[in-house]
Amino acid sequence: MENVYYGSELAKEIRGELKEKVDVLKQEGKRIPCLAVILVGNNPASLSYVKGKEKACASVGIESKFYHLEETATQEEVEETIEQCNNDEEVDGILVQLPLPSHLNETKALLKINPKKDVDGLHPLNVGNLYSGQPGFVPCTPLGIMELLKYMNCEIDGKTAVVIGRSNLVGAPVARLLQNENATVTVCHSHTKNMEEVCRQADILVVAMGKEKFVNHTFVKEGAYVIDVGINRMEDGKLCGDVDFEDVKEHVRGITPVPKGVGPMTICMLLSNTMRAYEEREK
Repeated sequence: MENVYYGSELAKEIRGELKEKVDVLKQEGKRIPCLAVILVGNNPASLSYVKGKEKACASVGIESKFYHLEETATQEEVEETIEQCNNDEEVDGILVQLPLPSHLNETKALLKINPKKDVDGLHPLNVGNLYSGQPGFVPCTPLGIMELLKYMNCEIDGKTAVVIGRSNLVGAPVARLLQNENATVTVCHSHTKNMEEVCRQADILVVAMGKEKFVNHTFVKEGAYVIDVGINRMEDGKLCGDVDFEDVKEHVRGITPVPKGVGPMTICMLLSNTMRAYEEREK
């Protein structure tokens, strides 16, 4: 369908541009951008994500360093590893794979990352930059959502936007990014009354709540743009989003599917942020 926009296709275009940049650096004999990924423990989902990030780096020629710490690693060991990456002149970006095991303090770990290498955009300094309109790194999923809206030819300025979900990883930062583009933004969450009615006002609807097929066509304004951030596994093993895609797609101007929607853009923006960190360090 013409109104279905695949993040996988946009990500392929952006990865191609990044690969061209890296190829030029190689031809000129210059240092290649490098991403350091720190994983603590053996969470299967986290291991899968890390492998995906390593594969993505390799696909564009970005180097990667993988630090795999034991499940029992102490806070000090995690922070020492981060500091090692901070001091490594070859490393441009640092990503601490979340969640960390429950005995570790994620906030303290993230605070240790050099903000100039914080390609996940989670250091408080980068969060503050986002909210004060200053340049800094932005979390990868919200950044990917904004790129998808541009890909949809959605003119954000002056639009009414609704974001379902207020997490620090997706909901809150994407709401701020939309405001920075002059949208009028409402954030819905578990305590929102008349959510369906609120969502029907949206020219742009971003759904990041983690509830399988929660949003149907009754939530959606005719001709809206819908970005589905949810990833849920159904009983038959297939993946689906927070939006009932089949029920909604006939009513909208643009919609992202699950899978192959926002997901591929998240990793792609991580590569893009790593390249940006490299370029800013090499100035």
